[in-house]
Amino acid sequence: MSRQGLEAVLIAEREPLLRFLRARGAGEAAEDVLQELWLRLANLDTGPVADPRSYLFRAANNVMHDRYRSAQRSRQRDADWLEVQGGTGEASDAPLPDRQLIARAMLDQAEAVLAAEGARVLQVFRLFRIEGVSQRQIGQDLGVSLSAVEKDLQKAYRALMAWRETLDVD
Repeated sequence: MSRQGLEAVLIAEREPLLRFLRARGAGEAAEDVLQELWLRLANLDTGPVADPRSYLFRAANNVMHDRYRSAQRSRQRDADWLEVQGGTGEASDAPLPDRQLIARAMLDQAEAVLAAEGARVLQVFRLFRIEGVSQRQIGQDLGVSLSAVEKDLQKAYRALMAWRETLDVD
């Protein structure tokens, strides 16, 4: 049977081949295995095949095993690489170095903007937004009224919004 004949049998036996592959452990990858088998048949220069149905089932089984062995080798290669690198394989939550530099520069700029509004504005903002101290407690600690703390925060917010608008323009 020619290559075209094998392709015709593959089309006719598609559903039984899918059931066979799923039963043999291909699971959700059964369609992918069948597609790979189709591609292999397209590039195959074969002579006559006495029993094309058996030939296709055996070829499908071989493709499935090839994919399994390839995945195993890939996992082992990754594990070996991690072992050599001394890593655990877990993703790090730490930002990349370039992002760290950018974030640090942005933080420095924000602090400079707030410091330009006055040392107390910077201190009130830092206590309230970063350290989580209540406005009332900030007022007591600094010896100023609650209204003064609120006004300092308003200055800080306005300054940061103006600074942010300059960033959006760039």
